[in-house]
Amino acid sequence: MAEKTRELIVETALRLFRERGYEATTMRAIAAEAGVSVGNAYYYFRSKEQLIQAYYDRAQATHEAACREVFAAERSFAGRLGGVLREWVRISEPYHEFAVKFFKHAAEPSNPLSPFSAESAPARESAVALYREVVEGSAGRMDDELREELPELLWLLWMGVVLFWVHDDSPGCARTYRLIDRVVPLVDRLVGLSHLPGIKGVAREVIEVVHELRA
Repeated sequence: MAEKTRELIVETALRLFRERGYEATTMRAIAAEAGVSVGNAYYYFRSKEQLIQAYYDRAQATHEAACREVFAAERSFAGRLGGVLREWVRISEPYHEFAVKFFKHAAEPSNPLSPFSAESAPARESAVALYREVVEGSAGRMDDELREELPELLWLLWMGVVLFWVHDDSPGCARTYRLIDRVVPLVDRLVGLSHLPGIKGVAREVIEVVHELRA
């Protein structure tokens, strides 16, 4: 019963965010539309930000489940990466309109709803873990040190795809699918060459940049 109530509140909030906008939707309005008391709504979620974090977590879980078939069928790095990115676009399509309106909040560096914030860490870490599965389950050869850092780099690539998707007004987000189809082979080629002496140095420099950004 408690889990059903929690899910009802999240679903109601997302619908109202799409219909009225994030700023204009209050916790009181969410409670009223969900048919629960305001106190009950606050029992499950202390703020609208927590509702969005719940959406992040649920979306990530849905994405992970959708990728199981991809991982079972694909051993190539390109096939696994492309499949994961395409599955995200597919399952996110119902929320595209909401994402367009909500993006300005997530794009603020100090906003707890930013994908880089401490509050978003659980969803971010789960996403990085998914890209770790992309790397570890692939049969392709790559530089060992790059293999260790690649999941986080792929997460950053995904952030770029998300940004493109938010601004994609093509039917069915066709331009985003085309972007994935063009970018994944390039990444696959670079990763596949990373163990070669001439490219290995470049890979090391990329890794050093990542380490500096973390510091």
